[in-house]
Amino acid sequence: MNRQPHSASREAIVAEAIREVVGELRLVDASDYIAFIRLEHFATVSDIVDSAAELFFMPGTLRLGHGGEAHVTWSDPPRIILDLELRPAGATVYFALILEDERAAVEVNYVSFDRPDPDPERNTAFLAAALESSRIRRTEPVAGL
Repeated sequence: MNRQPHSASREAIVAEAIREVVGELRLVDASDYIAFIRLEHFATVSDIVDSAAELFFMPGTLRLGHGGEAHVTWSDPPRIILDLELRPAGATVYFALILEDERAAVEVNYVSFDRPDPDPERNTAFLAAALESSRIRRTEPVAGL
């Protein structure tokens, strides 16, 4: 796949948007992901993603795409790849979340806009704004309530 000049900035936007969700996804043991993926229990993986996403995004914004991969060898730490979709209003981002022992990475495969602008930079700015508007806003508890 040919990478576009704006791919890196979109990957950074997506990575920042899901940073907290990744923290929640890391609460699940790698061995559980390996088992669910190897046994093709993708409904369970989907439930895990939905549960993690519902804390930070409006319903349906982040979901499991077509599945995932588990890379496990005797000599390397496990690497879990989840095929995910972000669907803020007006855009869809198809990407892979790569979870490794000490890092996580995002690899954007394709971004679709409902009303694309001819200027890729405007599309990127729209994506950032759409992701921000799809976040759940938490308010501080009021003292005495």
